[in-house]
Amino acid sequence: MGTHCESVLIGSQGLPGDLEIPANPIGIVVIVPASEGDRHSPRHQFVAHALQSYGLATLMFDLLAGPPDHDRHPVLDIAILRSRVTEALHWIDSRTDLAQIPVGLFGASTGATAALLAAAREPSRIAALVSRGGRPDLAGSQLGRVRAPTLLIVGSENFGVLELNRYAMRSLPGTKTLTVVPGANNSFEESGALDAATSLAGNWFLQHLQHPALH
Repeated sequence: MGTHCESVLIGSQGLPGDLEIPANPIGIVVIVPASEGDRHSPRHQFVAHALQSYGLATLMFDLLAGPPDHDRHPVLDIAILRSRVTEALHWIDSRTDLAQIPVGLFGASTGATAALLAAAREPSRIAALVSRGGRPDLAGSQLGRVRAPTLLIVGSENFGVLELNRYAMRSLPGTKTLTVVPGANNSFEESGALDAATSLAGNWFLQHLQHPALH
């Protein structure tokens, strides 16, 4: 049995998304790209397909609804992005084929902040979280409410963001790991960098979604 692929609409804005479910998934990962990200980009598709190879279903959707959203400053509107991730979680729970499996969040750049805020708001639903090149510091005091095992992945050449992630580690209360990818910058466009980061994410989800902890 192959992977089931479905085009979906998420939340009150009807945000378009792609749901892909391999046979007998161990969990589902909501991929939260940067606010300006395009779910059809080769890099995002690479991440989705790589995670599916670990037996994970993936849901990837556009965080921005249209031109008015694209005109907004992404950092100032992280709360809006968080609300849309939360809507995606509620949408998953409305599906009888998905409601009972563990949920992970994978966020990149500003999408990582939105994922952390959603995990803080829905602590009982999120079984694992991965931030790649993210800004967890922008989640502020809400970091202390994140209960999901959290992996922070940062490129070694992204000095400023690396320090911010080190600082954020102090505020995360649960299981947490900061992993530095050698030679990578924030975009992870260097040779092998995206593969390394995605492999780290896949193994983190495999570990924590197969045997989710009780929060």
